[in-house]
Amino acid sequence: MRPLAPLLLRPTRVLFFTGKGGMGKTTLACATAVGLARRGRRVLIVSTDPASNLDEVLATELTQQPRPIAGIAGLDGANIDPEAAARDYRERAVGPYRGLLPDSTIESMEESLSGACTVEIAAFDSFAALLGDPTATSGYDHVIFDTAPTGHTLRLLALPAAWTGFIDTNTTGVSCLGPLAALQDQRERYAASVRALSDPALTTLVLVARPERTALAEAERTRAELAGAGMRHQLLALNGVFEAGATDDGTALALARRQAEALASLPAALGELPRVEVPLLDFAPIGPEALAQVLDPAASAPSPSQGEVEAADSSTAAATLPELIDDLEAAGRGVVMTMGKGGVGKTTLAAAIATELARRGHRVHLSTTDPAAHVADAVGDGVPGLSVSRIDPAEQIRLYTEQVMATAGAGLDDHGRALLEEDLRSPCTEEIAVFRAFADVVARGQDGFVVLDTAPTGHSLLLLDATQSYHRDIARGLSEVPDAVANLLPRLRDPDYTRVVIVTLPEATPVHEAARLSDDLQRAGIVPYAWVVNQSLAAAGAEHPTLAARAEAEHAYVAEVAELAQRVALVAWQADAPAGSAGLQALLSR
Repeated sequence: MRPLAPLLLRPTRVLFFTGKGGMGKTTLACATAVGLARRGRRVLIVSTDPASNLDEVLATELTQQPRPIAGIAGLDGANIDPEAAARDYRERAVGPYRGLLPDSTIESMEESLSGACTVEIAAFDSFAALLGDPTATSGYDHVIFDTAPTGHTLRLLALPAAWTGFIDTNTTGVSCLGPLAALQDQRERYAASVRALSDPALTTLVLVARPERTALAEAERTRAELAGAGMRHQLLALNGVFEAGATDDGTALALARRQAEALASLPAALGELPRVEVPLLDFAPIGPEALAQVLDPAASAPSPSQGEVEAADSSTAAATLPELIDDLEAAGRGVVMTMGKGGVGKTTLAAAIATELARRGHRVHLSTTDPAAHVADAVGDGVPGLSVSRIDPAEQIRLYTEQVMATAGAGLDDHGRALLEEDLRSPCTEEIAVFRAFADVVARGQDGFVVLDTAPTGHSLLLLDATQSYHRDIARGLSEVPDAVANLLPRLRDPDYTRVVIVTLPEATPVHEAARLSDDLQRAGIVPYAWVVNQSLAAAGAEHPTLAARAEAEHAYVAEVAELAQRVALVAWQADAPAGSAGLQALLSR
């Protein structure tokens, strides 16, 4: 019997699922919501993820307003759409001034609210409206939040303190988010949100991870940061736990061994948390019936339409990873970007592509915009011709602030410099600084190969969508827009300069999330170069019943990718973690 007590029998009113992308946060959040509703509770589940797939998992189309979930009485769901929230936020900030100020001033205000940080604060504003105002959810026994991947979530949680401090110290009355009065009105709601998150009688932070070394290390980092922010009532949910049993299947034995080794090195503080272990499933947890079984094996078995996929022909020829690298190498230079849902292996594949290009004699720079990425660990020992970096927000803020003060601030008096320094303390400065660094790294593709391991899907799209609006914000602080920023979007749209490789897993949610990403990129004028279907159990020849069932289900999704992509590469699941030069070479040799 699975240990249900912490999630289904004695849960706090608010459950906050967080963790590294791809760990199964949405699945466990939805399974918990379904389980509680089946026990007669009134439950609201809300996604704050810009790349939410709550609709697909719950098999119900959702909006910003809570609506009933089909097939489960007592369960409502909602998606906080960041773009819609930003539109509403802009109108609340600008609307009162329409007809009172000149049109040119209104237009300037609207432009000042078009950056990515506005989208983020607007999404948090919607989140805080539910968490910080008890009357907003008074009709529910439980409220469950399915959050964005770790780095984004931690920034989201830090915003109330950051913005309160900015309001307290800013004396100009304006910010990159418009009139501060629009923020001032929300101060108590933000403070109430922080109090709710820190109250152990009210809120549990559920850290979702898989029994893998990197995932557990990331969970420990999240645990420590949340605890440091006063959010100490935490639960560890280990998802996808696998026991091989009596078998001679090498893939099954290797998977069980890797998990056992990861759990043996579990960080001490993480190991002290209450724990729920959810086994690796042999069915797709999509729809209420299938979700009910995730935490409660006594629930009725999922019907074929909800727990299985139809067989499909996946015989379409797929390239190997070395063959894909042959194609990428032919350009001789430029940018290769790995993109996709968190947890699909973007970092590993970026490291493999970069090291192989360097091994073939090219000058290569590998970098990441993902705050939770570990590109240096993935590469391991130094590789001749390969340089590695990470866009560190704190360092970029320092460099950007120094540059602005040395240029725009050089001719100001003491009062003017103080006002400029105050403006640079805005949280938006981080967005601008990181964006400039991203543009600088892309520019290096003129002289060699740049391989970029990008942040999870939602954050990446916010970054790309923000390109034009950042021109204005950067020009405000500097005498002119840097060349790298001015040329960024044309470079990203140039198929001879930038090649986007979409990474996915042969499963429903990652494939459909990748399809949405592909559509969004093409609307922005960026055509994906290739897709990589990673960690295929079918390609690894898995025979254990649980793994074989998952492998059989892969065929439909590989065929689906083949319909969407110009080029497809298939990468088998690896018995040993593909990290370091030896692990990456093994990945390339399969």
